[in-house]
This record gives sequence, structure tokens and C-alpha cells, in this order.
Amino acid sequence: MIQTVMTNLVIVFYLVMACCFFIQWFGFFIDDKEMNGVQRSFSSVILILASVFWPFIVPLAYLELLKFHKKHKQVIDLLINLSDPQLCDE
Repeated sequence: MIQTVMTNLVIVFYLVMACCFFIQWFGFFIDDKEMNGVQRSFSSVILILASVFWPFIVPLAYLELLKFHKKHKQVIDLLINLSDPQLCDE
């Protein structure tokens, strides 16, 4: 009984997260106006595959983000320090 409930919870969690990732990534996909037809169809396939395989894609993307941040840490820190603090107050 408990195993069935846990299995169902895992499946529901997987499907909810896949839906959330798809909605978020689909928004990025729609906002990109510079893609031509071939790129758009290829990106559609990638969007669907990434949504299905999100347990693998998300950690890999996070590792890429960490690598990028580590590589460009000085530039990122400079941009953060140069930002005008008064813009955030308004």
C-alpha cells in the first residue's frame, strides 16, 4: 500500500515538474523571434525531449551555469558592484 502511494507521488511529482519546466522553457521558445523555420522545428523537438528528461537536463544545466559563473566571476562581480543601488530603491 505504502509503496503504491510513494510510486504515485513520485509519478505526480515528475509530471508536475515536467509541466512546469515545459511551460517555462516554452515561454523562452516563444520569445525568441530570431529563429527560422528549421531552427524552430529542431528546437521544438529539443524542448519536448528536455521536458521529458528533465531529471537529467536540469542538473547538467546547473553545472554549466556554475562553470560559467566561475569562469566569469570577475566580470559578474564588477557588474554587480557597478550597478546603481538607487535603481533598486524605486
